[in-house]
Amino acid sequence: METKSKKAHFIGICGVGMSAVAKLLKDSGWEITGSDDGFYPPISDYLVAIGIPFAVGYKSENIPDDVDMIVIGKNAKLVPDTNEEVRYALELGVDVKSFPQVLQEITDGAHNIICAGSHGKSTCSSLMAWCLHNTGKDPSFFIGAIPFNFETTSHLGGGEVFVLEGDEYPSANDDDTSKFMYYNATDVLITSVEHDHVNVFKTQEDFSRPFINLISTLPEEGLLVINNSDEQAEKIIPYSNVRTVTYSVDGKSDWTAENISFGETTSFDLMYRGKLVVGLSTSAIGKHNVENIVGVSAMLLEKKLLNKEELVSGIETYSGIVRRLDKKTKASKVLVYEGFGSSYKKAEAAIAAMKLHFPDKKLVVVFEPHTFSWRNRDYIHHYDTIFNGVDRVYIYKPAEQGSGTHAQLTQEEIVGRVRSAGIDVDYIKDEKEGLEIIDKEVKDGDVVLLLTSGNLDGMVQSIPKLLDEKFRN
Repeated sequence: METKSKKAHFIGICGVGMSAVAKLLKDSGWEITGSDDGFYPPISDYLVAIGIPFAVGYKSENIPDDVDMIVIGKNAKLVPDTNEEVRYALELGVDVKSFPQVLQEITDGAHNIICAGSHGKSTCSSLMAWCLHNTGKDPSFFIGAIPFNFETTSHLGGGEVFVLEGDEYPSANDDDTSKFMYYNATDVLITSVEHDHVNVFKTQEDFSRPFINLISTLPEEGLLVINNSDEQAEKIIPYSNVRTVTYSVDGKSDWTAENISFGETTSFDLMYRGKLVVGLSTSAIGKHNVENIVGVSAMLLEKKLLNKEELVSGIETYSGIVRRLDKKTKASKVLVYEGFGSSYKKAEAAIAAMKLHFPDKKLVVVFEPHTFSWRNRDYIHHYDTIFNGVDRVYIYKPAEQGSGTHAQLTQEEIVGRVRSAGIDVDYIKDEKEGLEIIDKEVKDGDVVLLLTSGNLDGMVQSIPKLLDEKFRN
């Protein structure tokens, strides 16, 4: 007799975490459906590519009659008061979970390495998973971004290690538990604890607390690898009850980088307490990515998951992730890169990397204030310094989702503040105007950085296309 496969329905499936967990369940034999609204590439395209269907818009009829489990995302629109699909899901009496709760079940009993921090966690988790995969160790992984080295953002492997990107953000609209607290952590890599998600964590103390909780739950055999050049990360080290090693790109840590040579291929010496371990090379750009590599290398070598030769091969063949300083143009002499600008530190690192690798080119930044951290009036001072050294800045209109929940800045206020900082800045009102401005103002010899955690209303795709046609090699 044929056994019926279980059915799971994801409400808000186009989130990076939701789609990754949906893929893990699909690989486990579940039949997956979903729904979402107001989504955009690359995740929507990714779901189509991996064969997971989803409805556009939230309606009660989206939920299959014989559904076994419903997974509801953390999104301002996903509350029962205003969302009929969520309301109906809660009335059905079936199992309702958040995706971190599903991951808790999937990761039970595995050797789980959590990559967490304000920034760099997607790169570190994808890099660690690739280094293990590259040597045939077939790790399981869960990554909150699309990696170039893999066809999927998540995978159930046959190896003992499960690499997970760990997010400190609350798990659900009715559950303030940080997502990474559900992931059964064995070892933890922390890149930074710089204040972020100001709509949820009002103070630095509020933001640091989940990281303290995470490291205090590690098992006796666990390892904490932490970036002690980050001031706030260094402050939580005393809360660790397990073996702890530090890393950075300076000489004040256990694991460091020396003799860094930046270029199309960046090379450096990986050092442990002043002694050379191995020379590494990478195509990833920016000083922050060297630091990410040092942290991942420390974890893999300290836990004896790889030897030095395997590490060299993994780092050398790593291709990065979508939206993290990946080149968007294909044939243009004017290069366009996309950076993930959800926080000050991420934006700062992306701009610094562009200036480091293209010092002789005019840097044009098109910026979208998409997250609460960029739209909240209490943090307008971030605009005083974030664009230092940028030759020309264009500010797109701030996102509107959740604007009523905080002191929302206007586009005019943001542009005015940036201009007061002495930066050459202007507005972009919509995609049509944006393309006209870029077509007129960008010249041969410039380099363009698209900085957003949104989609610039399609300009992430249309600006590279325009410049590929105009400045074709």
